[in-house]
Amino acid sequence: MIFATVGTQGQFDRLIRTVDQWAGAHGRTDVFAQTGPSSYQSRYIRAERFIDATEFRNRVEAASLVISHAGMGSIITALELGKRIIVMPRRASLGEHRNDHQLATAQRFAEQGSIIVAFTEQELIDRLDRAQDTHKTERRDTCASPQLISTIRTFIETGRACSNEDTSPPGG
Repeated sequence: MIFATVGTQGQFDRLIRTVDQWAGAHGRTDVFAQTGPSSYQSRYIRAERFIDATEFRNRVEAASLVISHAGMGSIITALELGKRIIVMPRRASLGEHRNDHQLATAQRFAEQGSIIVAFTEQELIDRLDRAQDTHKTERRDTCASPQLISTIRTFIETGRACSNEDTSPPGG
């Protein structure tokens, strides 16, 4: 099963529409999406606007692949449960969010090799096509790396991700 999620903070029709069209083109009937307040009506995937935390976790556990916005809760849950995850960050310039913090989040996780990132609809289709060929899922260690903890701490404290050269926490 493939589980797509956009969180609860506004619509992300670009992601849902792309996943829906990809599923239709590939005859996939095993895709479920949590769409948030979307105005897009899916044709090929099953969808719910909102699901509770227990169902969210159950769907991630059952999934062979998670497709998500670049929300920390979705990313961390997928990584904790050892699930492959493709992330498409929301873009402020497209009215999908108030700023581009999701771009920074996605770029940083991608640099660490933790997630697969798609910045455009075509990239998402390409990543989905490649993911179809691989069904490997490994449970990841539930302990975060010191570098990841430092990056998250820096982002929380300063509002920016640290660069590749600067991975120490502020003041450290």
